[in-house]
Amino acid sequence: MKVSALLIAASVATASAFVPSTGKASVPSTQLNESFFKKISNMDLWAPVADSNDYGARSKKKIATGKLTDRSYVPAGLTRAQYEKIREEADKKKAANYQKNVAKAGVFIDYTDFYSKRGTDVNGSWMKLPNLGHRMAKTKYDWSGEKGDTPTYTGVKAVAKKADPKKKK
Repeated sequence: MKVSALLIAASVATASAFVPSTGKASVPSTQLNESFFKKISNMDLWAPVADSNDYGARSKKKIATGKLTDRSYVPAGLTRAQYEKIREEADKKKAANYQKNVAKAGVFIDYTDFYSKRGTDVNGSWMKLPNLGHRMAKTKYDWSGEKGDTPTYTGVKAVAKKADPKKKK
């Protein structure tokens, strides 16, 4: 009898461990409120520096060419001072070029103005122009003729020579 009572008490205790509790549990939930991708995509990776991806932000960063030490490489035929001067001039040239490009950033041509200046909205006379109404970006020579520069292109096309049948290859 004692054994059967002990067996019943053990069964009840074991079974009660698997019954859900009726009260509010203070255990944190393991359920995800948002997906893993949503959590990653909502991260603000640029939060510390909001304008770090803007054009011209390089000037605000602390980027510098390393200083030469006694163990640094110096090209043969140059002294350390000469090499430092060359590197400094290269850095200045690079910075000036970057600032030149920053000044041009965000400058756009209005398409309507370009279209009306070209004359394509009025009639077809632009088709008779040498550039077919397109604006030319650069030319190799000054075509105005004021400086005395002459173009190398004369309009004469090269003629292919015929092979001599008497010559053997």
